[in-house]
Amino acid sequence: MFRRRPEARPAPGDRLVEVFVAGQPVRVPEGASAAAAVLLSGAPAIRTTPVNGAPRLPYCMIGICFDCLAEIDGVANRQSCLVPVAAGMRIELQVGARAARIEDAA
Repeated sequence: MFRRRPEARPAPGDRLVEVFVAGQPVRVPEGASAAAAVLLSGAPAIRTTPVNGAPRLPYCMIGICFDCLAEIDGVANRQSCLVPVAAGMRIELQVGARAARIEDAA
């Protein structure tokens, strides 16, 4: 499981922003991905699989595996490893398959 090293600290001059992962506030460096925020939050999962409900966390962090799919600011099926955080962003657990809305693709 991902664990933050105890000695790890933001670099001097890093600007931190507050996002919400499953309703819990998390402060992360500006420019980090939403997937990194999930890992830093210690959440047990970011989504469950549609087939058997197995929990998943971000894995590849480069947009290939789709294990990081999440609902971000109300939009489902976002690859959280490709979405930079923004102050106030809300990242929610995605349970099973979610229908994509056509207007979300625009």
